[in-house]
Order: sequence, then C-alpha cells, then structure tokens
Amino acid sequence: MKPVTIGEDVELRRAHLAAACRSLYQRGWMPGTSGNISVRSGDAVVITASGRSKGTISRHDTVLVEPDKGLPLLGESEWPSAETSVHLAVYRQLPPCGAVVHAHAPYSTALATLAGTDGSIGQVTFTDWELAKGLGVVDPRLVTVPVFANWPEVPRIAEDVTAYLDGSGADAPPALFIDRHGVTTWGRDLEEARNRLECIEELSRLTLLVGTYGAGVAKEAAQ
Repeated sequence: MKPVTIGEDVELRRAHLAAACRSLYQRGWMPGTSGNISVRSGDAVVITASGRSKGTISRHDTVLVEPDKGLPLLGESEWPSAETSVHLAVYRQLPPCGAVVHAHAPYSTALATLAGTDGSIGQVTFTDWELAKGLGVVDPRLVTVPVFANWPEVPRIAEDVTAYLDGSGADAPPALFIDRHGVTTWGRDLEEARNRLECIEELSRLTLLVGTYGAGVAKEAAQ
C-alpha cells in the first residue's frame, strides 16, 4: 500500500474544521451530534469524529483517515463519522475538491424530503435565482441538484453518489441532497464549501417560500 502523506498544517486544519462545526451548530444547521465536515490534508482526510456534539467540538474531536476505506491512521484515537464513505466518494471522483460539508440545515432538509426518492435519484431544480451564481456553476439560471435515497447503510449512499459523479463529474453542481437527511456541499477549500452550503440553504428557503415544491402540502396544512 502506498504511504499516505499528511499535510504539515494538519493541526491548523483540525482547528478550522472544529470552528466551522461550532459556527454551523449556532445557526441551527448541525443540531446535537448531526452533521460532519472533512478537509484534505495531503493524501489523508481530516473528518469529524463520530457522535460528537458540534456545539462543543474541538480539534481533538477530529480523525485523520486514509483516503480509500476511511480507516483512522496510526496514532488516531477516535472513530470517524459514519458518513465518511460519502465524503471519500466526493474526493475520489473530484480530485480538485478540498473540503466537504454535510449539514441538517432545515430548509434544505425539508426541500429534499418534498422532492425525495423511493430508491432512484430524485432532483431539485433551482430556476432563475440570482443567488445560484454562488455555486460556481456554468449556467446559474438552471441548477439541478440530485436527491439520493437515505439508505440505512451509508456505504450504499456513497455508491449512489459515486455512480452519479462518475457520470456527471465536474459538470455536476457542488451539492447533493439526501432524502430526510440534509445537504452536502463541497469546494476547493472549507470556506468555499461552507459558502456553497449557505447558498443552497437560502435557495431552498426561497424555493419553499414561493411554493415551487410542496405548495399543496402547505395549503392543506393551513386548512
């Protein structure tokens, strides 16, 4: 097996990752132990440890894993997030990607649920929203984000993500939904991935406000 190189700034990356988690917790996007963030460090990946409250997480609650199976590297004392396989799928398919953020942001999660899937890949389409420019896509006038089934076995979700990105690659928008689970975004670095999360959450909020999805549900609830 090829030796896994680790970036010299790995401890700084751990600290930045933890700070981002605390910030998203305060916004209500990573309640309790939900959500996870990862960043590249050399060949390795730093990711949040499993079962940690994102409101109090520190750099000590992160794990350095190898990029193939997501196993902790020698010297690590924590176990990585259960969703590590999804993060690694994105990194493998998109080499320029440097960070992945998964959150249970409320509007994104609600929209993913309304447009959810029973096993096949669903989708959410954002049309003619100025804010979509923040996603860095070629044509922000029409952005289609996939919605994946929330399989109990997370590696199965990772397989679906791999197949999707294998077909769409760099042309795919830097985001995906998981039915009743939340949203995942990525970017060249943590700042870009987090900014894209903010864009997707606001796009989801605006879409729900204008009733593009779930208008009938909202009407029935009001009666």
